[in-house]
Amino acid sequence: MTDGNPQQQATGHAIDPLSIGEAADLAGAIVDNIERVIVGKHATVEHLLTTMLARGHLLLEDVPGVGKTMLARAVARSIDCTFNRVQFTPDLLPSDVTGVNVFNQKTREFEFQPGPVFGNIVLGDEINRAPPKTQSALLEAMEEEQVTVDGESHPVPQPFTVIATQNAVERDRTYELPIAQMDRFMKNLSLGHPSAEEESEMLRRVVGHHPIEELEAVVSTADVRRARETVAGVSVEAPVRDYVTALANHTRNHADLGVSPRGNILLLRAAQARAVLDGRDYVIPDDVKAEAHAVLAHRVRRDPNDRVGGEPGRAVIDAALSATPVE
Repeated sequence: MTDGNPQQQATGHAIDPLSIGEAADLAGAIVDNIERVIVGKHATVEHLLTTMLARGHLLLEDVPGVGKTMLARAVARSIDCTFNRVQFTPDLLPSDVTGVNVFNQKTREFEFQPGPVFGNIVLGDEINRAPPKTQSALLEAMEEEQVTVDGESHPVPQPFTVIATQNAVERDRTYELPIAQMDRFMKNLSLGHPSAEEESEMLRRVVGHHPIEELEAVVSTADVRRARETVAGVSVEAPVRDYVTALANHTRNHADLGVSPRGNILLLRAAQARAVLDGRDYVIPDDVKAEAHAVLAHRVRRDPNDRVGGEPGRAVIDAALSATPVE
């Protein structure tokens, strides 16, 4: 069930996994650090961590000003890693994301100049403001962890996670992400507005210097790679696999577009990471249920005229969870 790691294949050395307890402590340290900046969004922060540890990518969709970009910056500052930000605009070109071959006058050869996609954490800010051709520049990197330019493939650094934000308003001024692009994201989340108490605490923290400026790394990229190996080794027994398959089949029978096999794979990976956060080396159905909405809803279209995901998708997942027995 575990894909080959490009960095591991390149070096020929296996990565030594952390113990379950060490991986859970690592995740807890990152969550605590992020929550020095992000107030009242514990579940969302945990979802972000399970996405990273499960080798997935995250789409944050919400109205402007609720902290989507700040959340991405906070997780990047919590890990001693390279962080690149791409501000998606209508005039952005694919090569502005992936990089380009440039002719070197001295050597008389073309040299590859990597684009911002070559980072451990890549923030694609307002991804739906760029046209589909530019959005699709991320597809290969997200799926295969490499970028091909002029017939030559370049591996992205490890660990590699794309966190994209999407403007949920001004639909007439944005480009809806194609279904193939949406399916590459392990999860689609929204932050929502804070409660009155949470907003008051947030305002207290940002008076003077913003806490993001004082945030320091609590783990290294090597720690994250080892934790990912821990997650990949979590046991998923046949009854859990059958349960995930039954959920997917329910969506396919009750929606115009149901969950793809890729969606099933990503749900199991997310459930493995959830098990590690809870200190277990095996997945239980509750792990699947905890991850189902975030992983599956944006892959479902109940009607041909619906947007992918959203409330119709969540309703289908609700029905699937209610109708599918745990055996």
